[in-house]
Order: sequence, then structure tokens, then C-alpha cells
Amino acid sequence: MTEPGPLQVLGDEAQPTAAATRLAQAILQGALSGAEAVEAIADMFLPHPRVDAVTVALTTYEPESKDGWIELGQRAWLREWVSPGSLVSVVPDGDAGPEAALTMPWMSPRTREGVVVITDVELLPPEAAQDRREMLACGVRSLVSSSQVNDGVMFGSISLLSATGGPWPDGDIADLTLLAAALRSRLQVLATRHSLADAIARGDQASAVQQQFFAATGHELRTPISAILGYAEVLQSDAEDLAGVTDPEQLARFVAGVHRDTGIIVGAGEQLLAIVEELLSTARVLGDAPREPVVVAEAVQDVVHWVRTPAATAQVDVTASVPADLAVLGTPAGVRQVLTNLVGNAVAHNRAGGRVTVSATPTQGEAGEPRIRISVKDTGPGLTPRQLSQVFEPFVRFAEPGVRGTGLGLSLSRAVAERDGGLLGVESRSGEGSTFWLDLPAATGG
Repeated sequence: MTEPGPLQVLGDEAQPTAAATRLAQAILQGALSGAEAVEAIADMFLPHPRVDAVTVALTTYEPESKDGWIELGQRAWLREWVSPGSLVSVVPDGDAGPEAALTMPWMSPRTREGVVVITDVELLPPEAAQDRREMLACGVRSLVSSSQVNDGVMFGSISLLSATGGPWPDGDIADLTLLAAALRSRLQVLATRHSLADAIARGDQASAVQQQFFAATGHELRTPISAILGYAEVLQSDAEDLAGVTDPEQLARFVAGVHRDTGIIVGAGEQLLAIVEELLSTARVLGDAPREPVVVAEAVQDVVHWVRTPAATAQVDVTASVPADLAVLGTPAGVRQVLTNLVGNAVAHNRAGGRVTVSATPTQGEAGEPRIRISVKDTGPGLTPRQLSQVFEPFVRFAEPGVRGTGLGLSLSRAVAERDGGLLGVESRSGEGSTFWLDLPAATGG
């Protein structure tokens, strides 16, 4: 008689729960920050009867908020969520350094290949003796674990820990498999975004910044592409498995799955198309067009006309009060694109019955040179201090999941404004609306 092994394989019929699918979609759509995503995953698993603790380690990506996180060395952060009354814990005691963290030499390389499920650490082979000692010392008898690895880069790991042995529910394994894949994709985007922001802040050479931006763009494009391919492969596999099947119940389940998954595929495709169109549009505006006098009132009138339909749909009133004699020095297409983005955002992120007001006033630069500031004020929810610090970073979105957007508009608008010798800024308080402004050189004598 063959003794059962320590590793469990996910059953062919196992499917993620609806709750895990919704959470994975929210993570992939960028509705949650990295720290919020891992907390949501922990909150979902912790009530499960088999789970005594959830642990997450992050390496390349630094969590936005350090609350609850323990720093291990220079570039590693660990957080643990423990069920009430559980004695399971893998967090090093006191002021112990990174050397006190678990090493898991047998299991770690296996988690790089996918989700690893250990039903009982007592069944591990002799070569896994150190893993067994470390886990038993932490009160762990079984676990489900996955490393966050993409293109050979390690972003961290996520594990479900239990004080009891035995097979894990297939639902827990399927949910962690899906959520680990979504988190891995999201962490890759966030880590690349932070690398780009760091490069800009350090004033690195323009070519290096461009390379970082293109890398971030590539990773952001990969997210909807991965969703399209992943769900298409699932549909293809399900269709092949059902070849020749006539059972109405099985076919009905398949049709329901097709209806659910094709909606995700369409959404990912639309997101992909929006990103490409945003980049192409900005590439055209960032060409070699010469700067010339642009009458502000005419540009604003055009933009208000263009957004009238979405504004009416959102029940948002858009008005403008701009003196007819004000003109800025810039590119006509660039000025209109930036203002379209600012007014469009003010409408999209407003409330029903809200207002958007566009105004312009003469001002002066630091050297006393004449400039014009065009302001777009809304009655929306406003921005928190953390959001204000990130609002012009590429691929950052603060909208509700149902509000479409690429997260590129403001960062590209700032690039267009700076190309024309302008500045783009914002003033906002949470709960009190926002005022985004475009500051450009005045067209003197033109």
C-alpha cells in the first residue's frame, strides 16, 4: 500500500468562487492599491474554517502604507493576518533581523513554478527536513503557497497556513490560484510604475525615463492581454472537454461560464484599445508642431462643446467664464487635448447634479513674465493627500471600478503642457472637490 504524499493537486472540476473572481477583476482593473489588494485577499480567506493565518511577503514592491508590515532587510516586507485564538505565526520575534525569517529551502523553489499545497508537513521527504522544522516551530501543519514571480523577477509570496493536517478544500486552492495570478500581474505593474517615478524624481537622463515609461506601458498592456488570453484558453479547454456532450445541465453550466468570461474578455479588450488610442493621440500632439498664439476662449468653447454629451448623461453642468482677449503661446491641438482631459475627468468623477466651471486669469511667472492660468473646478469627491501625491503618475486611477479610464490622461497631459512651456497642477481637499489648472506663457502681442 502506497502512503499518501505531502503534495496535493487541484482537481480538474475545481473552479474559483464568484467572490474570488470579482476580487481578481478588481485587482486587475487597478481598483485597489497593492496593499489594499493583499488585505482584501487576506480578509476573504481568514474566515475559512481551514485557514489559521494568511501571510504575504513583498520584495520588489514597497507597500504604500507600512501599517502592519514588518521590514526584513532593505527590500522585503512581511505581513500576517491571524485568526482569533490561533497560535500559528511565521513573523520573527521582537527586533529579529531578516536572518530570522523562514528559509524553506525545499518548498521555495517549487512555489516559483506555481501554487504548492502541502497537506501535512510530517509527510515531507527527508530532504525537506529544514522546511518541516521551520513550519512546525511556527505551528504550521499544512499550507497553500504561491510565489509572485513574473519574467524571472520575484515580487513576493502569499500563503494560507493551517494548524491541522489533511487535504485542503479544492475551492480554497482554486481561489488562491486565481488571486495569486491577479496579484502577480498587479504587483508587476506597480513595481514598474514606482521605478519610473523614482527615475523621474532623481532627474535621470531622458532616455532612461523613456525606457522606464515604455516598460510600464508594456506591463500595463500585458494585464488586459493576459486576461484575454487566460479566459480564452479556459473557454477553449472547456469547449474541448464538452465535445460530444449532450447533457443539458453540463451545457447550461458551460453557457453560463461563456457569458461570464466573454464579458471579462470584452472589458479587457476595451481597456487595451483605450490605452493604445491614448498613446497614439498623445504621440501626434507631441510632434514637432510649432507654438503659436491660441485664443483661450475659443479652445475652451470647443472643449465644452465636445464634452456636452457625456456631461448630460452624467447630469453634470459644465460652464465657462473666460475673457475673450486672453491668448496663450502653445500648440492648438496640445492646449485642447489637455483641457479635454481635465474637463472630461471633472465630469466623469463628479456626482449627479454636480458642476464643472472653467475659468482663466492672467498671472505672472517667477521672473515676472506674463502667463495665463486656465482652471477647471469641479464639485466631485476631491482627493486625499496620498492621492494628490500620485495623481500625475502614469496608470494611476482613483475612480470607482465602473468609471472607465486608462490612468494615462493626466501624466500625458503634463508631458504635453511641459512641452509647450507650461505647468499642470491641482488643488484639492477630500470631500470638497478639485481644481486642476493649466499654466501657459501668455501670447504677448498676438
